[in-house]
Amino acid sequence: MADEEPLNVDEVLDVVDENDQVVGQAPRGESYARRMRTRCSFVLVRDAEDRIFVHRRTPNKLVFPAHYDMFVGGVVGAGESYDRAALREAEEELGVRGLAQPEPLFKFLYETAEHTWWSAVYQVRCTLPVAPQAAEIDWYAFLTEEELIARLDVWPWTPDGMAAYRQLLARRERGEC
Repeated sequence: MADEEPLNVDEVLDVVDENDQVVGQAPRGESYARRMRTRCSFVLVRDAEDRIFVHRRTPNKLVFPAHYDMFVGGVVGAGESYDRAALREAEEELGVRGLAQPEPLFKFLYETAEHTWWSAVYQVRCTLPVAPQAAEIDWYAFLTEEELIARLDVWPWTPDGMAAYRQLLARRERGEC
């Protein structure tokens, strides 16, 4: 798979300002190449036993290929709401239909020298049997929170997912989530 073309470079995204207001549109590949600020949804998925869905991204992903992530989700398409993108991406990546609408938790601006996007973080319980999308996910498992935390300094995690997870833990500690 490593020699496949990156996914969805032509998908059109809204470009937003520092206040998350739409200021234009651009194809995904161009927005990443020119470091235009876009939007993303992150969904923490728990199963009936309260374990967290963790996966490794395929090596042909445009951003953070072959990294592990504790969230499913992805870019918010042009004209799409965060809520709609969260549900769409979760169902696509998990390979399910009929998932409950993910619950919004918080938003934050993810910003590095290479990337910048507004990020809406959600959570959802999935009791449906999952069949993850092979084009997006190489490996997956449901891990307990303890198992996940034990791997944080061991596995290569998506930097934006790690930022979202650290914020989630800090907010939980303060009683905000």
